[in-house]
Amino acid sequence: MEYQTTLTTCTYCGCGCNLFLESLDGKLTGTIPCKTSPVNEGRLCIKGWNVHQFVQSEKRLKRPMIRKDGELTEVDWEEALNYTADRFKAIHKEGGGDAFGFFASAKVTNEENFLMQKLARAGLGTNNVDHCARL
Repeated sequence: MEYQTTLTTCTYCGCGCNLFLESLDGKLTGTIPCKTSPVNEGRLCIKGWNVHQFVQSEKRLKRPMIRKDGELTEVDWEEALNYTADRFKAIHKEGGGDAFGFFASAKVTNEENFLMQKLARAGLGTNNVDHCARL
């Protein structure tokens, strides 16, 4: 059995808490707060303590899906991106930028959230942007 710890930054909010992800034989098994981190000083919130769980969740999507004939169907990335681009164009043409709303995630980096809000504001012309970290 191979046990490892990997120093990383929590993905749940913008605080930047450091933690160690524990793995056993390549599978994540737990989380340990980094006691030397100046941000969280060895403490974690409940989300930080459980950050390892969503990575290997059976409920996590692994491939893009499109609803066809009322059923979600796995498709390749090219089909999914083309479908999304076509739908965005049609919705924007019909309802303008404010026909869109964007909900950012605490499970991605701040940079990825920045890009998402940039797409919303500069790309589609809407300020309908929210974030789940405040929940």
